[in-house]
Order: sequence, then structure tokens, then C-alpha cells
Amino acid sequence: MQLAATMRTLASAAPLALTLAFVTQFTGATSSLAAECPGDNGGLSLPKGFCATIFADKIGHARQMAVAPDGTVYVNTWSGVYYKNNDLPAGGFVVALKDTKGAGIADVVKRFGETPAEGGKGGTGIYLYKNFVYAEINDRIVRYPLKAGEIAPEGKGETVLSGIPITGDHPMHPFIIDTIGNLFVSMGSATNTCEIKNRMPHSKGNDPCVEQETRAGVWKYDANKLDQKFSAAERYATGIRNGEGFDFDTAGKLYLTQHGRDQLHEDWPEQYTAQQGFDLPAEEVVELKAGGDYGWPHCYYDGMQQKLVLAPEYGGDGGKKIGVCGDKLGPVAIFPAHWAPNDMKIYKATAFPESYRGGMFIAFHGSWNRAPGPQGGYNVVYQPFADGKTTGKFIVFADGFAGTHKDPGSAPHRPSGLAVSSDGSLCVSDDTAGRIWRITYVGDPNSKELDAAPEVQVQASGDKNVLPPEGVHPDAGATAALPVPPGSTADEVALGKKIFDGDVAGATCAGCHGAGGVGSPVGADLTAGTWLWSDGSIAGLTKTIMEGVETPKAHAGAMPPLGGVDLTRDQVKAVAAYVWAIGHVKK
Repeated sequence: MQLAATMRTLASAAPLALTLAFVTQFTGATSSLAAECPGDNGGLSLPKGFCATIFADKIGHARQMAVAPDGTVYVNTWSGVYYKNNDLPAGGFVVALKDTKGAGIADVVKRFGETPAEGGKGGTGIYLYKNFVYAEINDRIVRYPLKAGEIAPEGKGETVLSGIPITGDHPMHPFIIDTIGNLFVSMGSATNTCEIKNRMPHSKGNDPCVEQETRAGVWKYDANKLDQKFSAAERYATGIRNGEGFDFDTAGKLYLTQHGRDQLHEDWPEQYTAQQGFDLPAEEVVELKAGGDYGWPHCYYDGMQQKLVLAPEYGGDGGKKIGVCGDKLGPVAIFPAHWAPNDMKIYKATAFPESYRGGMFIAFHGSWNRAPGPQGGYNVVYQPFADGKTTGKFIVFADGFAGTHKDPGSAPHRPSGLAVSSDGSLCVSDDTAGRIWRITYVGDPNSKELDAAPEVQVQASGDKNVLPPEGVHPDAGATAALPVPPGSTADEVALGKKIFDGDVAGATCAGCHGAGGVGSPVGADLTAGTWLWSDGSIAGLTKTIMEGVETPKAHAGAMPPLGGVDLTRDQVKAVAAYVWAIGHVKK
């Protein structure tokens, strides 16, 4: 309630807040009023003294970013099976954004690079080096020459690297370039943990894991050289399941975030409880070293035990055995399981108070594999860090991206990329609705505080429409309105919804398919009424649920039989009835 009231007060006092912010910027005046922000921070919750504005919106599935010295923001956007692609903006997938009026909003938006009509599907990685914009597109990294005065390059792209792998679970390729042109490229794994049958219960791991020859590591190339071809020979480091966020510290050390593995409980329920499945393994930041092996697929990092342990696919016993993991490289920082660290930037600017300098800002895309428990992430955290070590606990720096309910299928925004501008502001991208926020600091420059953002939660208003203490479920009554399939009952549909949501039997359906079955990056939209594995009948849906989907036709996430949990025949029939029902709602 307090946060909502504060937001309303600031919105009504916008002219005053703008004036005070202007005075602070040019006179150095500091006061409690000067730390207030105009507007509502673009819907975000931030620590005291920080303000956010919406720099750009609806630009496509915005992934990682790079910022030029003149403040132009370059964003790579992505399509492919990872997203619903019926609303792609016209033009190329790389976007140049510039605020020419000093209003904190990009008034110039130019797209360049390959278009969907030319076969382009976009990508994640982007970087500025010398006078070029380097960007991932399909299975290549290309560079676009940037002339003086240009906001968006007008010349055609030149291929720097081609043939990078784009199959399997992790087809994205973030990258970074050092000062002499060494190009470090992440090649995510094709599987969850190199299983013989990907994401299927009790499937052993391939040994040796041949996939590692071309996946699950970092490769090194020369950014100054054209027409290089991907091969196993250029591997720089291995055992990194899905590296996403690169950055150098001031000493030149290179760090990288890693997405931890999924499905410990679903695939090995006799070794891991549901709660352990929610809490393991930790997400990581590693220091990248030439020839380093960080453990995947044989190992995962147990954040509670603070050590690498042997994975069950390779003889692990629920976290006791260490085996070969004793020789692998561990992380320099860890975070809660399944939060999905999509980008990381070490703050080397001086616009934020000293407490924020030298540490890591990390964008967490948000979980799906915590279902049926509460999902986590969907935020930006700040991790104090110096000399290669953490110097304190992380804080949630920016929250509110997912609204009041964190869910991969219904979150309106999911943090994906970060960039620090030449003026010290922090840009955050969102790959759901294509929004970019610009976060600045208007508080006391001498502040020593490191406060977390106020918690985002459902707020009861103070007027006649106040909600009851237990709240009002947004889907109340929805099940009663669903159609009932032939041969089923309304009670079966209602039970199927409870199972789907994880309220019964510990099912994880909504983790992949999103609340209400609306789909997510790893699971199909079940409300579309399009069936790829059967005719969509109750019998067909029941068969698919019972057998699982080992090799999806249109999505990245494989589905284990029964969704990886124990369901009775009646429960399976109820889930099938619910799935049939949401697929037959008239729109």
C-alpha cells in the first residue's frame, strides 16, 4: 500500500519532481525531495534515489545491448521458435535508439540488418568494437560498419564467424570482444545435461559427452578477421551449460553467468524432493579461464553445501558424491536456482553511489523449473564484488517486471539485457514486450546505503473497493466457464486445472506451459487449439501426457512422461479434460 501510494503521489507531482531533478543535476543540491522521481519508474520498484524511465517500447524481443560513446543504444532482437512471432516489427532485427532531445526517451529508432523476408531470425549477442556493430544473426556473427555521424549503419553486414550451432535447448550466442580483438563466444548446450534421452526420467548421461566438442563452453576467435568458420578446435573453456552475460572487470579478468541445469526432482524423484528441485542447483558467475572446465554435465553446484557435486546422470546420489567434480572450477558468485541470469555488467561508471561501483548488475530472466512452487527471478540484482570475490550479499535492485505474479507465460516483461551508458545510467531490456528502461540516480551522491528495492506485492487500496484479507484470485470463476469435453464432467475439468497449476499432485505443467496454458518460451500455447501429437481428443491428449514428448516439433522444452511426476490414471484424464477445455474456448 505504501509503495502504491508513493507512486501515485509522485505521478501527481511530476512537474515539481522534474524541476528538483534538474536543480540537483546542475547545482549539486541534495535533499529528500530531490531523490523523488517523476512518474512511476516505468512500473519498476527501485531503491531510494534511483529513477527509471521507459527509454523505448515494443521494439521486438529485445535481448542484449551495447551503448556507443554518444549514447546511442544498439539492441539485438530475436525471433525463432522461442517466441510467438506474429507481431515482429518491420525491418531488420538490430535496432539503433537515440535520445536527441535529452528527454530520456529514444526519439530516433532505426532498424538495420537482415529482415525476416531475407531469412533473418535475429539473435542475442551484440557488441561495439572499433567502428563496427557486431551482432549475432541466425548461425553467424556479422559486423556492420559505422560511419561518423551515423546512428544506424547503412552498409551491408560482413560475416565474421559462420556455422555456429543453433539446434537444441540453447541456440543463443552472447559474446564479448576485448581491447585487442579477441572474440569470446558462448555456445550453450543442446541438452539439459547430456542425457541419452534429453530431459527424460532416469536417462543416463552420455559418457563421453560428445556434445561438449561443439557445445557447452566458450570459443575464441578474432574479431578483426572475416569469414571464420566455427569448429571444435577454437574451444577456449568447457563445462558451461549456458553462458549468457559476459563482462571484464577493471583488471581485465573476464566473468560469465551460467544457467544451472533443470529437472533434478522430475527426473530423479527418488534422490531429490520437490523442494530440492526448486532450490538446486545454484545459478553462477564464473571467472573465465583458458582451458578451464566448469563441470557440466558431470557436476552441478549445490548452493546449500557450497560445492560442486556429481550429477545423478553420472552416478551421483542426491548430492553426496563429488567424484570428478573435485577437479572442476567453481563459481565466484552464486544465486538462487532457476532464476536464469541472462546478462551481467560490472559497474565501472561513477554516476551511482560508491556502494554500487565495481560490483555486478545481473538481469534474471525468471524461472520455470520451480513449478509447482513459487517462481523466482524476473528482476535485476546487484552483487557487491571486488578483486574477484563477492564482498557482501546481493540485493534485488530492480523488481516489478513480471507484475504481481511471476510466471513465464504471463509475465508482461522479463529482464534480458543490460548496458551501462557513457553517462553512467543503466539500461535494462525486456524480451517479452520489447521495452527498455533507463535507470538513473538523483539521490545523495555521498550515500553509503545499499538498499534493496521495495518488495512488489498485491496492494490493498484504502477506498471502498478494498479487497478482503485473502485477496481475490484473478481467475476466480474461470473454470466454471470452460467448455466440458464429451465424456467428461465439469468436476474433472476443475480437478485438471488444480493439477495443471500444481495445487494437486505436485504437477509442473504450468512451469512450462504458463499459467492457464498460454504458452512460454519452453512450452506450447495450449489455448491455441493446435495439436501436434494427436487429434486433440481426450484419448489423444491422454496418450501424449502418458508418453511425454521426447523430441518437440516446435518448442525447445521436452516433456517427460506425466510431466515428470506421479499421476494416477484419473488425474491424467482430468488434466486431459482441462487441456481440451482451454483449447476449445471461443475467442
